Amino acid sequence: MITRLEGSWCLVLGASSGMGLAIAHELAREGVHILGVHFDTTDGQEKAAVAREEMRGHGVEAHFFNANAASARTREELLPRFEELTGGTGIRIVVHSLAFGTLLPYVGAEGEDSLTARQMNMTLDVMAHSLVYWTQDLFTAGLLRQGAKVYAMTSAGGARVMPHYGAVSAAKAALESHVRQLALELAPSGIAVNALRAGVTPTPSMERIPGSDRLAAYARDLNPHRRLTRPEDVAEAVSLLSRTDSSWITGNVIGVDGGELLT
Repeated sequence: MITRLEGSWCLVLGASSGMGLAIAHELAREGVHILGVHFDTTDGQEKAAVAREEMRGHGVEAHFFNANAASARTREELLPRFEELTGGTGIRIVVHSLAFGTLLPYVGAEGEDSLTARQMNMTLDVMAHSLVYWTQDLFTAGLLRQGAKVYAMTSAGGARVMPHYGAVSAAKAALESHVRQLALELAPSGIAVNALRAGVTPTPSMERIPGSDRLAAYARDLNPHRRLTRPEDVAEAVSLLSRTDSSWITGNVIGVDGGELLT
C-alpha cells in the first residue's frame, strides 16, 4: 500500500552535507520531520543551522544535533530526546550517510605513510559498524516499527578498488554485509533495510579522495546520462522507496547511478 510521508519522522546520520543533507531537504519538502546528527566545526555548524531553518520553512520540525554519530554516548544521550520529540510515533526513515574515514594506502611508497590499525578500525566503525549499533538501539527503544525503512549509503567501492581507498572500500563491503544481516533479522518486524549505491557524486567527502577530479571525468564519460550522479538523485530515490509500508524490497544494494556501472 502506498502511503503519504507527511507527518512522519526521519533520522539522518550525517545530515550537514552531501547526500545526507540532500535527503533531509527532499523529505522536509514532502512534509517529513527531520532529526539530523552531524559532527562539524564552527563553519559546518553554521551551515547546518541555515539548512535546519530552510527545512522548517516547509512547515516541519527539524532538529539538528552536533555530535559524534559513531559514539555510544551519543546514542545514549540522543535516543531519549528522539522519543520525546517524535511523541511516541516512531521513526519511519533512517538514513546512514556517515563519510568519515582514512584515505591512506595499505603499503605506502617510500616517504609515504601507511594505514595504521587505529585508522582502519576507526574507518570501519564510523562508516559501517555504526549502522548496526544505531539500528539495534532504535529498535530496542521501540522507535523502529512495521513499515520503517533503513538506508545505508554505499558505493562501487564495496566491490572495486582504487588507490588510497582501501579502508573505505573495506568499510563499504562491511556495510553491505551488515545491511543483509539486518534485513534478515528485521523482516519479521516488517522493517526494510537496503543499501543505496550512488554513482560518482560530487560531495565534500568525494573531493577529499586523491585524484577525484580524474575519477569524476571518467565517470561522467562512462555514464549513459553523460553526467555525474547528484545528491538530489539519491534523495529522490529515498523518497520514492519510502512511500510503501511493504518490507518486501529489503536486503538489497540498489544502484542509484544512472546506469554508470552498466558500461
